[in-house]
Formats: sequence, structure tokens, C-alpha cells
Amino acid sequence: MTPRTVLAALAALALLGATSSATPAAAADLRPQLPRTTGSAPVGDTVLHLADPGRAGRELMVSLFYPASPAHHGPQAPYMLDGAAGHFDAVTANTYLGLGVPPGRVDWARIRTHVSLNAPADRRAGRLPVVLWSPGLGEPRTWSTTLVAALASAGYLVVTIDNTGESPEVEFPDGRLVVLEGAEPTVPWVTQMMATRVADTSFVLDRLAGVTAAGLHGRIDLSAIGMAGHSAGGFTAAAAMLADRRIDAGVNLDGLMELDPSRPGAVLAPVAEQGVDRPFLLMGSSAASGGENITDSPSWASFWAHSTGWKADFTLLGTRHASFTDAEVLLPQLAGPLPLDPAAVRDDIGTLDPALAVRTQNRYLRGFFDRFLRGHGGQFLDDPAPAFPVERAG
Repeated sequence: MTPRTVLAALAALALLGATSSATPAAAADLRPQLPRTTGSAPVGDTVLHLADPGRAGRELMVSLFYPASPAHHGPQAPYMLDGAAGHFDAVTANTYLGLGVPPGRVDWARIRTHVSLNAPADRRAGRLPVVLWSPGLGEPRTWSTTLVAALASAGYLVVTIDNTGESPEVEFPDGRLVVLEGAEPTVPWVTQMMATRVADTSFVLDRLAGVTAAGLHGRIDLSAIGMAGHSAGGFTAAAAMLADRRIDAGVNLDGLMELDPSRPGAVLAPVAEQGVDRPFLLMGSSAASGGENITDSPSWASFWAHSTGWKADFTLLGTRHASFTDAEVLLPQLAGPLPLDPAAVRDDIGTLDPALAVRTQNRYLRGFFDRFLRGHGGQFLDDPAPAFPVERAG
């Protein structure tokens, strides 16, 4: 789905009301897997349950991905918890994400992640630069685990955030499941959504210094912080960077930066009108036939014009909006055993070979953060290699 069709789905769901109790995942026969990471380290994952006393105890679920000790042989981290997976299967997969996957066939909770749960951090990795990850509207924080795990294997602490009440489903340690309560995609709603996401981001940053789980205490480099996200998450990365000077560099993957989805380009977000003054990478998908190419959107053009730091604007050729999520690797695995419409799959993830799409995204994200958080690497961003299917717009 494009950002606008996701908002339309949310508006339709608002008429139906919301559910708030956990629905266990049904027995399912398909368990696809994410690709193994290609970085120098295995990856661990630990989960934090945070409460913000400054905002009436607002609760968040956050996952931390990091280079793990190669000596650890513990259990695999689940892709989703059972209650969240049940809601994802029944509602999110098709109502929000438009995957066209028959309910009850995919065991979303047990997708193989190749990530170790609560593994001790690899001490050889030294202090870890931080990359915050923000998911798109209608996406759980797990929906870009492929990209997140790849960055962690390259020596980053990657922090993924579910924005409770707006994320499609958030399962807490006591079994509570908080789901998206429907939405009216108006300017006030989108404005409030973004304000909440930005506040959640700053709160999570505040709490990172006190993290002790998985041997991460004293290992987190809070002098080197980046942020990336897909769709509304990319919008969030830019908005949070404008609001919080601790964020040194940002990436927007295919995210519009405007406030009125019913009138394209009519009400640009403040960050689109002001830009940012630190390094920022824009990467968009190719336009579908007759569709919108986000790299040509008014919000990206305005953001580009007003941003004064290092910047680049790339199109990943042969891709679509969902190519920057785990749909890129999961849908091709499901298309064989399930009766998925080939045209619908192409509309979701395009025609680029999935392995090449993932490899290109990993290369550009790692190169960008290596350059601007570590101070070395990423020179190819100024002169993209022709072997990779990218086109530079700026």
C-alpha cells in the first residue's frame, strides 16, 4: 500500500471500532524466514517495557538489536508475540498492509529471525553507535527486522519503537494487547500522531543511558545517534531530528512529510518547510504505473530545498512502497504455497530481485551511518556504483 491508501484503510477501520483483547495466533502451516545477516557479528535482541511518568505513565514496547557474543547459543527471538501475531494475521496483514495473505495460513509469531533472544552483547564490538528505527503507519516495529538486524550485525545498537495506540498491535509483558483504535486521517490527527511519535523518540533516547540488559550498560555511544524509518517512520525520523538535536543523522525511506492525506501537497509538515541542518538521506521507491513517485512529491522537494546539511536523494529502481519492509523477503516465499495475485505482489514490492533490493538497502543505510556516525566509509554515496539499481535525484 502507498501512504495514502494506508490512511484510507485506517479511516475505514475507524467506522468499525477497535478490539483490545489478545487473539492467540491460529495454528498455521507456513513459517517463512528472514535472510541471515551478512555483517561480522551475530545479532541479539532484548525487549524493554518503558513507562514515561512525564506523560501519565505512557507505556512503550521497544526492541534493542545489537552485535551478540558468537559463543551464545540461546533461543531464537520471536518475530512477534502470540497475541500480536494473532491480531496481525486477522487485521493488520490485509486491512492495513494489503498483503492479500489468507488468514490462518502463516505462523507470523514463528517466522525465523536468525536473531538470538537476550544474548549477551559482543564485547569485541566496543561502544555501539545508536540508530533509532520508526515503523510506518499501520506497521508493527517488527516489520523491518531484515534491515534492522543487518545494521546491528554491522556494529550498531538499533532501537525499534512501537508507538502505543497508533501501532497496529502492541503486546505488553502481562499479556495486554493494545491495538490501533481507528483513525480519521485529518490534519489534527496526523499532527497529533507525529507529535506523539517525536515525544516517544526523545523519551526512549532519555532512557538508553540506563539500559543494563544483555550487558549493554556502558556500551552505548550516545554521542553518535542516527534515526531511520519507513513511510510515516521516515517522516518521524526527519521530524524527530528537527526537534531533538541529539540525533546526528537521519534517513527517510519512502515517507511523505505532509499533514493532509486527502489533498496531496496542500499542507506540508513543519519539517518539510524548514528542513534539517544535519546529514539526511532520502530514498524512495519507483512509481507504479499511474502512481505517485515520492521523490517528486512537494514535501520532498521542499525538505530538500530547506535542508542545509549533507543530503542525498535516491530512487531504488524497480521497487514499491513495501520494498523497505519485510514484505520484500516474505511475500516471495509465500507466493508459491499461497494463491497470491502476482500483480498485487508486484504492486507491493515491485520487480527488483528481492535479494538485490535488500543488499542495496543494507549497503546504503550502513554506508550512510558509517560515514556520519563513525566518521569513515560511505564515500560511494557521492558517486553511486552502477552495479546497484539506484538513481540519484539530488
